[in-house]
Amino acid sequence: MSGMFKKPDNSAAERQLEEQRKENARLAAQAEEERVDLAEQAAARRRSRQRGGSRMLLSEARVAPETGVQTLGAMGVERT
Repeated sequence: MSGMFKKPDNSAAERQLEEQRKENARLAAQAEEERVDLAEQAAARRRSRQRGGSRMLLSEARVAPETGVQTLGAMGVERT
């Protein structure tokens, strides 16, 4: 009769619940990190569109920066 008043052993279930809570917390943190990363990327795209687009990528050191980098083969110079 003394066995009727004992608590059942549910330590395995408690461990499993704790593991699930940890996994849920990890997934929530990962989702938040991804959300922040996507927001930063969207802000960077917005900034680049508002502040110059491709002009910032063109070098002022070249005479005609729109033509790109000229290689020896593209300039008609043959190697000997």
